[in-house]
Order: sequence, then C-alpha cells, then structure tokens
Amino acid sequence: MPTSRFFKILDHVDSTNNYAMAQVHAGMASHGMAWFAHNQTAGKGQRGKDWEMEPGKNIALSLVLEPQSFNSSRQFYLSAAIALACHEFFFGYAGDETKIKWPNDLYWRDRKAGGILIETIYQGTALKYAIVGIGININQTRFSKELKNPVSLKQITGKELDALVLAKELYETVMKRMEELAPASFEKIIKGYNQHLYGINKNVRLKKDNAVFETVIKEVNERGQLVTVDATERNFDFGEIEWII
Repeated sequence: MPTSRFFKILDHVDSTNNYAMAQVHAGMASHGMAWFAHNQTAGKGQRGKDWEMEPGKNIALSLVLEPQSFNSSRQFYLSAAIALACHEFFFGYAGDETKIKWPNDLYWRDRKAGGILIETIYQGTALKYAIVGIGININQTRFSKELKNPVSLKQITGKELDALVLAKELYETVMKRMEELAPASFEKIIKGYNQHLYGINKNVRLKKDNAVFETVIKEVNERGQLVTVDATERNFDFGEIEWII
C-alpha cells in the first residue's frame, strides 16, 4: 500500500478525527486512509478532554480502518493492537521506559507522551469503521500548566525530529499491525499489551467515585477491563476509575 496515495497532509484543521469522520460520512474514505495535520486547533482526547498541540511540533494523525468480522465484544483487540503499534514506534526512539497506560495512553516513565482516541461506526452489531486518532508529542517543550505530566520525544532524546516523517513511519507501523489483526493473533495481542503495561505488578492509587484507594495492577483482560488485586480481585471498565499520579 503506497503511503502517498492514502496519507494526506492538512495544514490546518480543528480535529483530524472530525475531518476523517466527515470523509467517512461523505463516502470519500476507505480502509487505510489517513490525515496528518501540521496544526490542530481543537484536538480531541479521551472522555471529552482537549488535546493540546503547538503548531508544527507534533503528530496529529487520524486513520480510517475497516476491521473485518469485528463486533463490540472484540473491539478491545483493535484498541490494544493500535496501542502496541504506537508503543513499537515510540520505543524505537525513547527506549524501554516506554509503556502503555490503560486504556491507551503512551507513557515514558511517569509522563504522558501521547494518546489514542478511537471513534466507531457500527452497522447493526458489526464494526463498520474505526476512526483512530493518535496524538504524540514530538518537538514541543513548553506545555500548559494545566497538564500534569507531559513529555515529548525532544525532551527525552534532546533531538529535533521531523514530525511529518515520523507520522508516516507511525502510519506504516499501524497498518502493519492491522494486517496481522485476526482471531489467531488475539492472545498474542493481549500478552504484548500486558507486557508493556504501565504500573503492572505495582502498587498504584486509583479513584472511584469520590473514594481514593491503593491497589496492585494485575493485568488488562481480553474485555479491556483493568484487573487489580488488594483485599480482593476487581475488574474495572474504562471510565469507571481515575488514576491518581
């Protein structure tokens, strides 16, 4: 699949995910199409949060995927595969302190380097389209004080890198993972995800409702739930708890 044919470059956009979604609804998008923006003014993060981006400094990329034979019960395998692709890409530059923070943030040590937002379109019970938004900090070194723990590749490596070149590399890494995404690979995907899971086998502080508690991260299961162990073993769905870092 030639990158140039499917990889489109935008100078300015509110959100690459909004743009990609509009292309899908207009019937102008197909599997593997991607849009990179030099400047994204209203990037979208998880749980309705904004994604801050300094113009020309970072990766803001959205891909349209058409997973085959997927339904809601299998959606986490797609999410985990995307997270592993982002980990593989960032690991190549930042090394083995790169981790995946549940459900799909990219971390280096205890600092957030990137995030993934997946928006889906179903046809009945079948997953028809997944719009995958990926934001990764590349050259930005000054962040809003409202962000607790951001980090960029430049801060880690001390090098100025070409965000567009890196976005194309990331795109190829994601698409390679998609080619390998099949039921026979699901067990391997979950194993790989947990192998790189931030906080695994460590004591962490989480918040549920208004209560903060300490627990140990055991794993993430095949349903995408975070499994913790303290006095008892518990499973948490995305959005049910917050990390206290």
